[in-house]
Amino acid sequence: MKIVFVSSECTPYAKTGGLADVAAALPKALQRLGHEVRIIMPLYSSIDRARYGIQFQSSSCIHMGHGEENWVGVHSGLLDGQVPVWFVEYDRFFGRPGIYHEYWGEYLDNAYRFALLSKAALQICKDQNFIPDVMHSHDWPTALVPAFLKTWDRVLSPLSATASVLTIHNVGYQGVYDASAYSYIGIGSEYFYVDAFESHGKINLLKGGIFFADALTTVSPTHARELLEPIGGQGLAPYLNNRRDVLFGILNGVDYEHWNPATDALIPAPFDPSDLSGKATCKAHLQQRFGLEQRADLPIFGIVSRFVQQKGFDLLREVLPSALNGMALQVVVLGTGDNSTEDFFHWLTASYPGRVGSYIGFSDELSHLIEAGSDFFLMPSLYEPCGLNQSYSMKYGTLPIVRATGGLDDTVQNYDEATGNGTGFKFWDATAAALYYSIGWAVSTWFDRPQHIAQMRQQAMAQNFSWDDSARQYVDVYHLAIGNRRA
Repeated sequence: MKIVFVSSECTPYAKTGGLADVAAALPKALQRLGHEVRIIMPLYSSIDRARYGIQFQSSSCIHMGHGEENWVGVHSGLLDGQVPVWFVEYDRFFGRPGIYHEYWGEYLDNAYRFALLSKAALQICKDQNFIPDVMHSHDWPTALVPAFLKTWDRVLSPLSATASVLTIHNVGYQGVYDASAYSYIGIGSEYFYVDAFESHGKINLLKGGIFFADALTTVSPTHARELLEPIGGQGLAPYLNNRRDVLFGILNGVDYEHWNPATDALIPAPFDPSDLSGKATCKAHLQQRFGLEQRADLPIFGIVSRFVQQKGFDLLREVLPSALNGMALQVVVLGTGDNSTEDFFHWLTASYPGRVGSYIGFSDELSHLIEAGSDFFLMPSLYEPCGLNQSYSMKYGTLPIVRATGGLDDTVQNYDEATGNGTGFKFWDATAAALYYSIGWAVSTWFDRPQHIAQMRQQAMAQNFSWDDSARQYVDVYHLAIGNRRA
């Protein structure tokens, strides 16, 4: 098949979360299966064109609502030497420091920015004479792709036989904007009603994509079930239930080309299950890098995350001081986001010198070092469609502590204190007390049952979350979307 991915993010060019990792890894896995894949994404000003060999290719004219013409540059690159990427250059919308927002808040014209990207994806396919069997869009920024496929130039377009698949990575972000943007989008007013785009008088881009897509996926089997429930669907459960016959949960894989301690060039020493001496070296480097006491006997709890409420940071803010006061442990943190959470970790680092280290921002190198050097990894998410860091952690012998929701529940096997089996520690209640006791459970296991820590590390590192199986499941969904393609 010919497949086009349309995404607002893609590692390593632009990333805020797991969406970027999926948008890079899944196309590579599909190509390994013999399919022909292209990726289309914005050319943000933050992307280093020289570093990634990105070159201008051509121009395309994008007609938005009311016949407005927008000329965009089309640049080309090659992801990891494997998958061709088309970058959409339009400085008015993408020549900014951020992807969706800056420190002062969200860009007010996001509906316009990503409507242009979505329609540009269709025009570029036509101009480049690459007519896909399937266009695969991701989350609200590109949820308009299925809508444009069904409403624009439908009769004469070479894309009239192209099917659409929309993946919901995080239903908490739906792209809800003022209805005044609808005229720029240019989709007929007949679709501005409650089952399609209309939501309390505003536009809901994800909701419209759910209405138009030929097939829907989300990123774990458990989360697919959660989306159909009132709480899990976050307002969209009735509309997802309308499409439940074409909604599938496929677990995200891990790109082991980039996340493998045996070959990771970003960590100070390699290691594998047969020789964990390199992990001890990584731990010592992690302690040195974050100004922690050089003590191999203390467990390190790592955190790498966006600072948003979804990730359970209200729980962490309540629990970590008590845990540090009552338990022998160290904490390292990498992330950025909510200002009050950033301030909290500045305070925590200053209040517990030698025991807490933090880096406010994002660093690919530090994220790998934390995964490699930590003993435990904290993911107390209130909801988590899939999550990737728990899978990275297991590969690096770092035992995740997770709330049993979505993909976290699907991927982590809870510790059995009687046998030593398991790959991490789970808790169910979204409360500070449940998180506190889980941290305590991990600490007591570290000191009282070290043989179980060693056993769990071996079991965790043996887990295989490669993209190969998930990619085959996506191929099945693509075939279904083609077979069920709606006019």
